[in-house]
Amino acid sequence: MAKPYLHALSSARRFGGSPEDYMDIHNLMDSSKSVIPDNRHRALTHNSWFIGTILERIFGSTIVNSAGKTVSVRDVAEQHVLEDYGGRFIPTAQDFLQDIEYRDWMNGHGVPPSREKVEAGKQVTFIPFDKD
Repeated sequence: MAKPYLHALSSARRFGGSPEDYMDIHNLMDSSKSVIPDNRHRALTHNSWFIGTILERIFGSTIVNSAGKTVSVRDVAEQHVLEDYGGRFIPTAQDFLQDIEYRDWMNGHGVPPSREKVEAGKQVTFIPFDKD
């Protein structure tokens, strides 16, 4: 399944109400496509940690749809992920992160690739954060 609206249509069929009731959840889940437009974007939002921690902090545990029905945010998000993975699984954050190769910049040594590009393009002056 692709676009957030298609997920919202599916949510409306399953939980009642209208697709608009679910658009904010599905838009947020697919917002990571703006930084990486292939399925690697799912590492950020299509995992059990994001569903159970981040989405519920943003939207609460439940929403009330336009039909007046209380719907679990977790159920909506899990449906989204299951649709994207053919109904087979909901990955954990560890499933994605364990395959990322560790680099020294992740521990504060050197710089990440994005910073290297900035530094290659222009002179950058680092202004230290004043702790006072």
